[in-house]
Amino acid sequence: MKPNCTKLFTLIVFLAIAILSQAQISTQFGPDGFVRIAEGSGGFIADLDTGDRFSRDHDVIGDVNGDGVLDLIIGARSDDDGATDAGAVYIVFMNNDGTVQSNQKISALDGGFKETLVEGNFFGYGVAGIGDYDNDNIPDVAVSAPSSANRALYIIHLNSNGTVKNYVKNSNIIAQGLSAIGDLNGDGKIDLVACDPNSDLGGTDRGAISILFFDEASQVITHNIVTISSTTGGFGNGLMNNDRFGGREVAMLGDIDGDGTKEMAVGAFMSDGGKGAIWILSLDPMTFNVVSKLKITEGLNGFNDTLATDTNSNGTSGAHFGHAMCAAGDLNGDGIPDLVSGANQQGLGDAYILYLNSDKTVKTYTKIDELEGGFDLEFNPNSQERFSRSISFVGDLRGDGTIAINIGGIGQAGTGTLYLLFFKPCEFTEQADFNHWSGGNTLFSNWSHNAQMLTSDTLTFEQCTFKAFETDAPYVTYNFNDGRCICKDGNATLTPSSELSTAFINECHSSFSTNNDELTIDSDAFVYPNPTHSEIILELKQTPFTEQDRFSLYSILGQHLYTSSIDSLQTKINLTDYPSGSYILVATINGRSKAFKVLKE
Repeated sequence: MKPNCTKLFTLIVFLAIAILSQAQISTQFGPDGFVRIAEGSGGFIADLDTGDRFSRDHDVIGDVNGDGVLDLIIGARSDDDGATDAGAVYIVFMNNDGTVQSNQKISALDGGFKETLVEGNFFGYGVAGIGDYDNDNIPDVAVSAPSSANRALYIIHLNSNGTVKNYVKNSNIIAQGLSAIGDLNGDGKIDLVACDPNSDLGGTDRGAISILFFDEASQVITHNIVTISSTTGGFGNGLMNNDRFGGREVAMLGDIDGDGTKEMAVGAFMSDGGKGAIWILSLDPMTFNVVSKLKITEGLNGFNDTLATDTNSNGTSGAHFGHAMCAAGDLNGDGIPDLVSGANQQGLGDAYILYLNSDKTVKTYTKIDELEGGFDLEFNPNSQERFSRSISFVGDLRGDGTIAINIGGIGQAGTGTLYLLFFKPCEFTEQADFNHWSGGNTLFSNWSHNAQMLTSDTLTFEQCTFKAFETDAPYVTYNFNDGRCICKDGNATLTPSSELSTAFINECHSSFSTNNDELTIDSDAFVYPNPTHSEIILELKQTPFTEQDRFSLYSILGQHLYTSSIDSLQTKINLTDYPSGSYILVATINGRSKAFKVLKE
């Protein structure tokens, strides 16, 4: 038997063992490639100039042009249309592979925006997708211009080609960052948080955020603004001068601890001498004031990475952890939403996935940069890349159950870059009893068998799975007692462990996934009626079923709604309680997945 066939046969055998023994499966989201969007890259052509600060902020909008693919808004706050640093934004029409189909610029000179922007206006400093504010079935956007000379927050109602249909100017709203946080007050409109890290409320540059609600005319309801700072909104003690609380974005996490209050993550990127921090705030469901809070930084509440304290090229110091962030859903399968943030002044910029506990502390983290994380990113050290300076959640752009997250870098020597990272759900199948993988070639290890000790830091299970992604290892041995992690190639064999280690198969390994058709029986699936008013039927041509067969329903933005098992050829799925719109249904049979886009009318 040829070596490749031997490896494939071994994978088939162990998959069969896993299914028959009803092995435990851990689903971890891991790297699945990226698209670099910049001038002349990823399909983006816009004649950007050096210093435009393209990708200063960005967000998913929804499907603007009606082609079934999510679209983006990307700010370029130092664009010079009309005046130096007047600013601009781009409505970016996407292909579902993450490349750009086309784009429409909105500035003082383009896109039908009939507004006079002044020098240093910085239009596009903050951007956010806000859903359909004017009820014309086309998503709309919010854009901030924080310059004191013409300070405003614009609600821009779009045409389907990305030009401006009309806009509402909300004057004197300070927003150096802007985040959509969902419908917090239940009035049917997506609410916003305006970030003002330079606020002097309570002390110099301590920072503040304002929760904004809007009326039917897209005007800010000024008497309903909730400002959270060192002296307002119930925050209390904890902020110091120059902490820059508010950062450039916040992330609404939902009710993590199940106590009826929603949690919001807010950065304070200059705290602790510039290392930076993230505050998890629990908000009163009626007043939206802070009822409790928890700080995350180096050595505090579960985050144990070392943050930089170096002097930076822009004259500041430290890593600037918490500068930007987004809520990413549950990336490690423990039922708790996770947070993506970064330290953009650390090296060329580091992004962090923070896996959270139900008490809001950090369970563990993984780091993504040009050296770690499995994406094989390449940064230009001469461009002052500052990867992770801006972060936004896209969702299921492909429509296949993967998610996309945008991470921007804004080097002063360049025009600006956006990295669209794809994450796919990967199953790590635990082998029965205590076993380890022996022999073969070791692709990664933090353990010395001869010395019976760790050779580097202990790793959590999430960190170990990322080492498997980075090395494309089919076999993983992990010990939950001491944090050893050993990744092996396909020549390894399963051997009983006397040290209480656990063996896993990485079912996202390249040879496994590329030969998927050989590993499973036919799993054709159909969904009807589509569109539907209430109920859809998932029909399969597959039997018998296993306990691992299931379907999952996601919103068009990638939010997981629910999962249920599949145990018959026809499964009825009731959508009555869900609002009209598009959904993604992912059916998984014998380890193979098929995604359907479902429209509820």
